Amino acid sequence: QVQLVESGGGSVQAGGSLRLSCATAGYTYSSYCMGWLRQAPGKEREVVASICTRGASSYYHNSVKGRFTISQDNAKNTLYLQLDSLKPEDTAMYYCAADPGPCLGYDKSDFSIWGQGTQVTVS
Repeated sequence: QVQLVESGGGSVQAGGSLRLSCATAGYTYSSYCMGWLRQAPGKEREVVASICTRGASSYYHNSVKGRFTISQDNAKNTLYLQLDSLKPEDTAMYYCAADPGPCLGYDKSDFSIWGQGTQVTVS
C-alpha cells in the first residue's frame, strides 16, 4: 500500500522558516515524480515545487522561487521542502504527492498519490 505521510508544519511569524518532510512507503521511491502542493481556503490546489527522483531536475512556482527548496533523501525514501522567508500568503495546507508518470509535475492533475497534508500558518 502506497503511503505518503507529511510532517513539519506549524505556525510561524513572517520571515520565519519551516521544514516539511514526507515519508514514503509502499513503492519504489526512485522511479516516481514527487511534489509539494498547497491549497489555501477558497483557492485551487497548486504545485509549489516538484522534483524527479531519477535526477536533479526540479520545478518551482514563481511565487516561491528563491525562498523554498525541494530536496530528497533517496536512501530514506523521504522528500523535503525547506520554507524560508515565509510570508502570510504562504499560509495553506501543504500536501506531498507522487506519480509514476513523467517528471516534472506542474499541475495537481500530474499527481495521483497524495498525503493527508500538513498545515502551514504564517502571521
